[in-house]
Amino acid sequence: MSVLIFIDQSEGHIKKSSFEALSYGAKLAEQLGVSAEAIVLGKLSDDLAALGKYGVKKIHHAAADSLNGFDAQVYAKVIGDAAKTVNASVLVFSNNVNGKAIAPRVSARLKAGLVSGAIALPDTSNGFVVKKGVFSGKAFANVAVNTPVKIIALNPNSYQARAGEGSAEVVALNADVPSPKVKITATNKITGQVPLSEAELVISGGRGLKGPENWGMIEELAKLLGAATACSRAVADAHWRPHHEHVGQTGGSIAPNLYFAVGISGAIQHLAGVNRSKVIVVINKDPEAPFFKAADYGIVGDAFEVMPKVIAAVKKLKGVA
Repeated sequence: MSVLIFIDQSEGHIKKSSFEALSYGAKLAEQLGVSAEAIVLGKLSDDLAALGKYGVKKIHHAAADSLNGFDAQVYAKVIGDAAKTVNASVLVFSNNVNGKAIAPRVSARLKAGLVSGAIALPDTSNGFVVKKGVFSGKAFANVAVNTPVKIIALNPNSYQARAGEGSAEVVALNADVPSPKVKITATNKITGQVPLSEAELVISGGRGLKGPENWGMIEELAKLLGAATACSRAVADAHWRPHHEHVGQTGGSIAPNLYFAVGISGAIQHLAGVNRSKVIVVINKDPEAPFFKAADYGIVGDAFEVMPKVIAAVKKLKGVA
């Protein structure tokens, strides 16, 4: 028996959320008294053996060229087959964009119970009970999984990656890769921008900026910090910013290490998309703005007065003229 952890990667580099999943899966394997193994698909630049420091003992690597491009159906087939081969009793995914696409498909293939959005290790004292957030994180549910094979999709930023010492055995996986039903003919990349779904730092603006002509301060701070930019629904609906930058209940859901909100009141619909951020900083001139209740740090003040000071302080810290 084993716990099998999916390592998500992009362009040959392992995503941060995968380190959290590895630590979580390794701890779960220890809890269950089974081995911790992992699987990664596609060509990688990172050192796989070094991932042993997160507690995983063996890594199955399917490096076929046909796996370099993400295809949820193909990935689900390969991972499902591998799970049967290693006799996995639990599979762990990160509940990110790719994990949300793969985990349900693997669940259907293996007839496995799936808990998406897990935030803690399962309680195995009496069965297998997984805690997850519900109602946009306002409440919690304890979900009992009774199937022989179980799948957990771990919310990013809900379990700390813990690195120690050790090296993992890397095993080549000769996967039976099915022909994809969708063929990618071309990929156009937007250079110079951090993908919002993968960003560790996000600078976001709302209607308090008064117009798209004032967005320069958001972009300047984002560039200084190497952050992605985002916006509230009101901004996207007003066509100040493209809709792919909209975060919230009806937009994207993100989990950066830092979410820096400028001129956003913090309606519950917006909080639903950002409440998994590790640290939230809010700048708003309204001291009664609901966002302050969710913020770790808050500045009551006019964005047009505060932001230039923040930018100047960051420049000084970084030694930028």
